[in-house]
Amino acid sequence: MTFDVTAEDAGVRLDKFLAAPGRLGSRGKAADAITKGKVYLNEGEATMADASQLLSAGDQIRLWMDRPGSARRRPAPTRGADLDVVFEDHAIVVVNKPAGLLTVPLERRSEAPSVEEMLDVRFRAQGKKPPLVVHRIDRDTSGIVLFARNPRAQQRLKDQFRRHEPDRIYWAVLYGVPQPPVGTWRDHMVWDATALIQKETHPNDPRAAEAVAEYRVLDTWGHLSLVEVKLHTGKRNQIRLQARLRGHMLVGEQRYTYGPDDLRPIEFPRQALHARRLSFEHPDSGARLTFEAPLPDDMAALIAHLRDGHRL
Repeated sequence: MTFDVTAEDAGVRLDKFLAAPGRLGSRGKAADAITKGKVYLNEGEATMADASQLLSAGDQIRLWMDRPGSARRRPAPTRGADLDVVFEDHAIVVVNKPAGLLTVPLERRSEAPSVEEMLDVRFRAQGKKPPLVVHRIDRDTSGIVLFARNPRAQQRLKDQFRRHEPDRIYWAVLYGVPQPPVGTWRDHMVWDATALIQKETHPNDPRAAEAVAEYRVLDTWGHLSLVEVKLHTGKRNQIRLQARLRGHMLVGEQRYTYGPDDLRPIEFPRQALHARRLSFEHPDSGARLTFEAPLPDDMAALIAHLRDGHRL
């Protein structure tokens, strides 16, 4: 459950806000939820030290009531040590996420494990506060994701993403070969919260969000190609839809599907999309950092077979 603080609730203590009818209903339940780490204030985990914090209009509060330790348990992730942590310091954590793992938990998939939960387990076992998510990639997309170690670092990093300053480089295997081989995709999109898909829309649509990405073709194999995409904006499912709009469905795509009648899809268990490289400024030092994730085994095998002239 997520609540947005309105002007009417501005100045109310966090625990009192949670105790209101229609939320948790009592101060005791509010305190219990905060103690068990089930309350997030502006995406940072709230502690009892935050219970008396006065809220401001625009604050966002999320209740994760089925977090492990609650009455309705979901399987707690136990493999936090198995995560591929590329880099960690006092301010950031960089993870190479495998395909099939959520970046953060979804209420509609409460049983599915996530990087955030696994980091939570790992850091709590070390007596540390769990990291805070900065950005995310799709469940079936592999590659680099970034977390912050404290709310200040998280906010500074999120500000960079909001200004589109980080370099976000993806590799994708597509049907067809984009023309020209180097260019820019510009579209306007709107998220359909019912269908849970991104849709193309008109620039004059008041809901429209501009989506911009540069691309370049790295390799081709007949009617297939390996394409590098640099995001200028980071809309949900952006690359998958922008490629589809130009007739270049991703190999393995299950949601944004399209193809000519004679297209013989390659069997691949997920969309062939990998968050290859991420560059950004360190939230404290300001130094420019770059992290790269090698292709995972499934995409590396796919590309190797295509280069050898075989089909999977």
